[in-house]
Amino acid sequence: MPQTDSERNVPLYQIFSFVKASVARLSCATREVKALKNVQNKSAHEAINFPVRCMLSILIGADFCLIFPAGRPKIQVVEVILVRMFSTNSSQLSPSALTSLEAALAEVADETVVITTDEGRANASHDETEDLRFLPDAVIEPRTTASVQAVMRWATEHRVPVTAAGARTGLSGGALPVEGGIALNMRRMNAILEVDTLNHQIRVQPGVIVHDLKQAAAERGLFYAVDPSSFGSCTIGGNIAENSGGPRAVKYGVTKDWVLNLEVVLANGEVIRTGADTLKNSTGYNLTQLMVGSEGTLGIVTEATLKLRPLPAHQALMLASFHSAEAACACVASVFEAGVEPSALEFMERDAVLLAQAFTGDNTLPLPANAAAQLLIEVDAFRQDALMPQVEALLPVLERHGAMDPWFAEDEATKERLWFLRRRVGEAVKAASTYKEEDTVVPRGKLPALLASVKEIGQRHGFRSICYGHAGDGNLHVNILRDDLSDEAWTEQLPVAIREIFEQVVGLGGTLSGEHGIGWVQKHYLDLAVSPVALALMQGIKRQFDPLGILNPGKIWPEA
Repeated sequence: MPQTDSERNVPLYQIFSFVKASVARLSCATREVKALKNVQNKSAHEAINFPVRCMLSILIGADFCLIFPAGRPKIQVVEVILVRMFSTNSSQLSPSALTSLEAALAEVADETVVITTDEGRANASHDETEDLRFLPDAVIEPRTTASVQAVMRWATEHRVPVTAAGARTGLSGGALPVEGGIALNMRRMNAILEVDTLNHQIRVQPGVIVHDLKQAAAERGLFYAVDPSSFGSCTIGGNIAENSGGPRAVKYGVTKDWVLNLEVVLANGEVIRTGADTLKNSTGYNLTQLMVGSEGTLGIVTEATLKLRPLPAHQALMLASFHSAEAACACVASVFEAGVEPSALEFMERDAVLLAQAFTGDNTLPLPANAAAQLLIEVDAFRQDALMPQVEALLPVLERHGAMDPWFAEDEATKERLWFLRRRVGEAVKAASTYKEEDTVVPRGKLPALLASVKEIGQRHGFRSICYGHAGDGNLHVNILRDDLSDEAWTEQLPVAIREIFEQVVGLGGTLSGEHGIGWVQKHYLDLAVSPVALALMQGIKRQFDPLGILNPGKIWPEA
């Protein structure tokens, strides 16, 4: 049994605590400095030969499975050794520690799954962010709030990092267990607990697939609008963590606009309700909105109450092609000036469409030979006769900006094909090349200037970009393809170019992320968008919720 404070030798304990804290701070600083160089890039796994990896596994820990980028393998081997030597979080789950964790979970008796196999840990080491890999020491799949509480109480006692994850479809590295420890996968907490048709609400666990949530609402004539491209596989817990959006955010908002109340397990295992299941709540600070978009750094969401709306029964979908991408971007703001509120307004460069067609094998949809970009525009209504006035208002706007004759999807099957193509653009780009995706967002009237800046920066730095995104709310996904760039250009020069892009974004009144979050890959640029005072306030909030820094460490905050 651990000693109480009164039973300890206080002076010795204070000395021990001071030393341990100092080592922890040194560990954190070491990890952060080395992480900037992207230690765990899978693209050059063979840069270190097998005998060397085996020796490192013996010296540093049996779980050593790091992958190094080409260019400086010897230097980075030393870096990883230093990180492992100083890390208080590596190899946390020794056999005895694992036994005590399993004992703590056994007391809950809810069939929580604990995975320590190499395959299971490898599956939890990545999301959809570039090609990064970070191995956890163990994967835990809880079934109840009580088991999440047990995990967090144990993790607090043993100072072990915990990184929550769902389907791992994120694009900012938010679910990467960058400091090892426990990968807490919430996929087994996947129950739709209640659909309240009287109050237009739905209560769900975090592991519910967003498609299933939307379907459960639609079956009752109700509508949950948030629909990221991965809605067929992503979970609502992940959407809450990253404040996800999608095409229909332009009219209906992002995740934060649909969350009423959350059940959250804190770092110490305590449970709170962040709000109330009401449309209005002015009772103290808004903890619900604080949690949405916090990327699992403040607590673990175990239940969510979301609002619903009546389901719009009718949609009209058109595809407009433009001779220039800048003209397509300029058209976006004019749509709203004309009094039209589209339910979706998507931008795709020609190369994005071509990659999606090649990836899906579907090239039957129109892409004129002289089209440089396209806008996919959807309007919706509760009555069929309310659609035509919106369409008629759109046509002169498109004509004024030089659009070719728009192509209308006349049946549901064609609409699905169009949306299928649009939603596969991200996967298509990823399949084409190693890439980096930047989730920029500016006031929509500034989209032409942003696009021009991206292309100019790419030309100066010698990289190719493919841009697409949710143009209606100014959200442009900038995909930088590696193609034949050298290791030096990719690892040393490209971050300079990305910083230039973000400087332009902020200068245009925008910010670093519209829906993907900051996570691991964007944190080095946070200083461009957040002042030192605001950053200090955010970090103070983090310390208040998580004083030991065990919840999703290594995310959001730039290195000191």
